[in-house]
Amino acid sequence: MANIKYYDVILKPVVTEKSMEAMAEKKYTFLVHPEANKTMIKEAVEKMFEGVEVVKVNTMNNHPKNKRRGMVVGKTAKSKKAIVQLSADSKEIEIFAGL
Repeated sequence: MANIKYYDVILKPVVTEKSMEAMAEKKYTFLVHPEANKTMIKEAVEKMFEGVEVVKVNTMNNHPKNKRRGMVVGKTAKSKKAIVQLSADSKEIEIFAGL
């Protein structure tokens, strides 16, 4: 396992219709480092956002897809998504406040 610091775990937030609807239930979606596990993701969210308490973390791996440009065949990059559930008395995450 690579030595990943907490500020390298979360890459960027995922902004889709489905993830925006889940924000009403205090569920936030992030793209995370492919080698990060659930405890690392929980620790990173709690350290990066002040006053946030994580209850549950769900992760999913997005495997690379084959892509073609003419005769050249390649693959897209693999990625990992995490859906973070906050507690009921937790503060909101400020990144999503203006969306």
